[in-house]
Amino acid sequence: MKTALLTGVAVLALGTGAAFAQSRDTIQIAGSSTVLPFASIVAEEFGATFPEFNTPVVGSGGTGGGFSQFCQGVGESTIDIANASRPMRDGEREACNAAGVNDIREVQFGFDGIVFAVSADKPDFALTPVHVFKAIAAQVPVDGELVANPYTTWNEVDPALPEQPIALAIPGSNHGTREVFEERVTSAGCEESGLPEGLSDDEIDAVCTTFRQDVVVEIAGDYTETLARLQSNPDTVGVFGLSFYDQNRDTLKVATVDGVTPSLETIASGEYPVSRPLFFYVKGEHIGTIPGIEEYVQFFLSEGVSGAGGILEAAGLIPQPAERTAEVVAAFEAGSAN
Repeated sequence: MKTALLTGVAVLALGTGAAFAQSRDTIQIAGSSTVLPFASIVAEEFGATFPEFNTPVVGSGGTGGGFSQFCQGVGESTIDIANASRPMRDGEREACNAAGVNDIREVQFGFDGIVFAVSADKPDFALTPVHVFKAIAAQVPVDGELVANPYTTWNEVDPALPEQPIALAIPGSNHGTREVFEERVTSAGCEESGLPEGLSDDEIDAVCTTFRQDVVVEIAGDYTETLARLQSNPDTVGVFGLSFYDQNRDTLKVATVDGVTPSLETIASGEYPVSRPLFFYVKGEHIGTIPGIEEYVQFFLSEGVSGAGGILEAAGLIPQPAERTAEVVAAFEAGSAN
């Protein structure tokens, strides 16, 4: 399988008709802060491995920000690749199409987990989605009624949790991590919290996604801003990608979720409940015009980079099965917008 995959990657036929005359010779990438460290590693290794190409420039801006830049149009003033921690939405794809970006090639390259972490000197946290929902929701059910959130410390939410003031730093709405956080954590906890009967779907959605302003800080930047928040307020619980936590184990302590400690093994097995696939999107119209795009994709998908035992696994990526990568390669080779 390994030999077949490497061969499949090596012979990708990615060319497309040039949509504009080349005047830029460096790949431009932006998007997800979760994918940022992985893409940065690949860009540096790519530059060292292929001296005939410039090292790609990798920026952040969040998944939504990356898609916004990606969908501005075709040409040297627009980025070539958007990193993403969630799939592109229909509305984003429509915006791309309206701007002339029609050859959108989705590349799934592995998985990551969303973790809750505190400063290393803080007590252990054993969280559930219900705990998180009750800690940060603007309204919570008490004795069968929705009331303004009365909880000030974690042990008021559950006596088994630390007697520590509630404070959370969560991703802003521009981050793909936020969508997964709401879907897998707060909405799941909301549904299990015992909401009063008779609420409409819209009312339930509002309860599940409206957060307190007194204890929640939304981070629009990357995870370094979240880490800075923990440093300025040591009581803060931060929401991070597993890979960022792995890089900061000396200063952070991770919480369990539903009794499971996040790790490469528990996320790969599906045991850890808060995980998601990671992607980057390539603008097909730029392939064959901006030099090195096809080689970058080949390099990123090779087993030595994103496969089991590759350099990205060492950086915290959970590799996807080789069979899935083979499917991604085939779709990319065919120019499929899958």
